[in-house]
Amino acid sequence: MPTSPTSPTSPTSWKINPEPVTDAAVDAVMRQYFTEMGQRVLGRTVADAEIRAVLAKDPHRDLTPPNGQFLVARGDGNQFLGCVGLRLLDGAPGTAELKRMYVHPAGRGAGLGRGLLLAAEEAARRLGAERMVCETNTQLTEARSLYTRYGYEETEPYEGHGRADRWYAKEM
Repeated sequence: MPTSPTSPTSPTSWKINPEPVTDAAVDAVMRQYFTEMGQRVLGRTVADAEIRAVLAKDPHRDLTPPNGQFLVARGDGNQFLGCVGLRLLDGAPGTAELKRMYVHPAGRGAGLGRGLLLAAEEAARRLGAERMVCETNTQLTEARSLYTRYGYEETEPYEGHGRADRWYAKEM
């Protein structure tokens, strides 16, 4: 799995490895993720009931082998810095969906978004995917920039899980 650059200018070093998405700590991370997404996309604080509803509609429990993977980036002190999941899509052979990509503020500025994206693509290929799709939102400019920088092109909606208004795909 990818590791961080060894440059002395990197704010922290990190390693990306698969971890069980069923770990209790993942629920806390997902709450951080959805809290930030609510602030950025909705422009307001997201209520706990809203987070539970989103997770019920689009759970992350399927980001597990044999049809998915959940990857976590941790720093030298084992602190959580970011995560990304992927799952093979039913009804779309050879296609994996990028899910729950999140870089904690403590991990930003070290190339971790790139590292997580590349690790997810590598994991998707190991699962047999030849294409990766993802959805995002206009307000998430960093994500949109990252996807296009690494070969993703805007495409038509493929499944829809919420307030996405931008969809991307990449042949791998």
